[in-house]
Amino acid sequence: MNRKTLVLPAVVGLLAPALLACGTAESGAGGDDSLVVGTTDGLVVDKDAPAPLDPAFAYDVSSWNVLRQTFQTLMRAPNGGGELVPDAAQSCAFTDNASQSYRCKLRSGLKFANGGAVTVEDVKFSIQRLLKINDDNGASALLSNIDTIDTKGDGEIVFHLATPDATFPYKLATPAAAIVSKAKYDGKKLRPGFDVDGSGPYTLKIEAKGGKATKIVFRKNESYNGDLKLHNSKVEMRIFEDSAAMGKALEKGDIDVATREMDPEQIKAMQENPKEGIELTELPGLSIQYLAFNTDAPSVKDKAVRQAMAALIDRGQIANDVYGSTAEPLYSLIPTNVSGHKNAFYNKYGEPSRARAKEILRKADISTPVKLTLHYAKDRYPVKEYEVIRDQLNASNLFSVTVKGADWSQYRAAGIRGDYPVYGLGWVPDFPDPDNYIAPFLEKDNFLNSPYVNKEADRLIPQSRRKADRAAVADDFARLQEIIAEDVPVLPLWQGKQYVAARKGITGVERLLSGSSDLQLGELGSSN
Repeated sequence: MNRKTLVLPAVVGLLAPALLACGTAESGAGGDDSLVVGTTDGLVVDKDAPAPLDPAFAYDVSSWNVLRQTFQTLMRAPNGGGELVPDAAQSCAFTDNASQSYRCKLRSGLKFANGGAVTVEDVKFSIQRLLKINDDNGASALLSNIDTIDTKGDGEIVFHLATPDATFPYKLATPAAAIVSKAKYDGKKLRPGFDVDGSGPYTLKIEAKGGKATKIVFRKNESYNGDLKLHNSKVEMRIFEDSAAMGKALEKGDIDVATREMDPEQIKAMQENPKEGIELTELPGLSIQYLAFNTDAPSVKDKAVRQAMAALIDRGQIANDVYGSTAEPLYSLIPTNVSGHKNAFYNKYGEPSRARAKEILRKADISTPVKLTLHYAKDRYPVKEYEVIRDQLNASNLFSVTVKGADWSQYRAAGIRGDYPVYGLGWVPDFPDPDNYIAPFLEKDNFLNSPYVNKEADRLIPQSRRKADRAAVADDFARLQEIIAEDVPVLPLWQGKQYVAARKGITGVERLLSGSSDLQLGELGSSN
């Protein structure tokens, strides 16, 4: 993928005032069966993020969690987990044993929220548009294996893949494959701003100030014809600058639910001193945190530097000192609760060791201290995590590390451009398969735009996708994890848990977030 930065300076000016009024609450936080949910996941429109709600651009948790409420995909992951279920489709299945031809039959009577009919031509247009725009920030790589698409007038669509891929149905269930209207979206360029036209379970209205969304109101889409059953008719999402402000709003009763992301100290305080009328719920999590490297950058180009960092960093201290009970050390890109996990980094480097790191650098004839700047997104990740890593590396006298933060909208674009030799990122899977913890970082046109290439990995990843029995891919992914531990193109740090706090009487909280952090607003209700 040819990485570039899109600049649309006029967009921000248009979004400076409030975009759309969201109405007022009738009683309590939400009134009637409407609910108010707080989040710190921001949505911003600026020159580096001109179209955060366009499926051809969006590829982060904040954007995808809005798209999931407002767009349909052919298939979707059920809220309780398990096998995919049809949403916009009536049925979908591979038509061959090679996992290379996938046929779907569209539900009849589908409509966009504006009343227009949803057809298989809209589905085809949506996928081809994603691939044609091929935005640097977007998720087109997920569907780049599509060779051709055939449609029939009776609502049938067939995807012919260039190579076999048993994980394709899961990719088709992500917002990358969201169905957009041919009448509303240009096939060759992004739709800037916050406007959305979909056929999902909710419609939305957004208030924004200075290009930042401050409030999103989701209302039940009466035209929705899919698998989801909603337990409310309206959800108002308020976006807070930080978790402290969100916590205060919950205590005051201004919001009903506090979701992504609560501060570890908040969670600890709620566990040790529960607030009257507020319940904290722990949910399974599949998120990971890691360090990414631009392996062409002079300071980290020699893998010995990256290996020495892997030998020095104390993941246990990071988890304990920064995140407490909300995180645990991770020694692979694949979390411990996902099939195929192997403690590859621990097996290779063991406990943190200055002697081992020094020997790695000596054998590679690397002069010390190695000077590095460790970059992080200051509006996404706590600086304390990167200060702990800095202090661990500097204490060895083998490194001289400084820490520098940037806002997410600029940070993500800078990482893609290769501006940062080493920087911190989090990952939640697009779908819960070991493939989605490995391929996005190693394949061509990868999520990081990393220049790292490994020929054995290039062979193993497509080989693993030929196997419909995902339990049969364990050996492939065991080797892939060993390759990553040897070459360290990325360095896993920890895996996280998820917490949601809600006022008593709010139902469905235990199903609000999937393990992949998919926000499932339709599950929320109230017994008050």
